[in-house]
Amino acid sequence: MRGLISIRLPEKMQKELESISKIERKSKSEIIREALSQYLAIKKFQQLRKKVLPFAEAEGLLTDEDIFRSIS
Repeated sequence: MRGLISIRLPEKMQKELESISKIERKSKSEIIREALSQYLAIKKFQQLRKKVLPFAEAEGLLTDEDIFRSIS
């Protein structure tokens, strides 16, 4: 099911969106959906990381390098 959402954008942002829309030959809605999808994915990752971090720290996994060493 699709919904309709109205948003207000500052004039500068609206002009930038229109420009990108023309350059990429995508609708403004498509660009906004892509941006929102990326934002939501980042937020989900951050929430998951927050839940897992205490367990990783308890195992001594503090950096990306620690994790890569552990799974290699």
